[in-house]
Amino acid sequence: MLEYKILEPEGILILEPSGALSNEDFTNLSVSVDAYLADHVSVQGVLIHSKAFPRWTNFAGFTAHIRFVRNHHQKIKRLALVTDSPVAFLAETLAKHFIAAEIRHFPYVDYGKALTWLNKSS
Repeated sequence: MLEYKILEPEGILILEPSGALSNEDFTNLSVSVDAYLADHVSVQGVLIHSKAFPRWTNFAGFTAHIRFVRNHHQKIKRLALVTDSPVAFLAETLAKHFIAAEIRHFPYVDYGKALTWLNKSS
């Protein structure tokens, strides 16, 4: 499941995955982000806040995630990974090869610091 909200006027997308991510999670997220982008040039930042690295319900969930990234990454200025997951370093390293955004990792408890960093991008 994926909880999300877009903070306005900051233009920051907060993602809080809990449990396996599905195709529907990314379909709903795409609708919301696309509606935001219809009136804005870009998303100033994305903050992913999760204790553990999320998984997908099935292959359709994984491909929906990849499709979301492919369709939106050039419209995102910064990405904050806020997690204590041991695979965060790997995720950050891989993401730097596929995402145009500036990426930074923060410990899970540093949600506020991550939000401050994203706000500085505007």
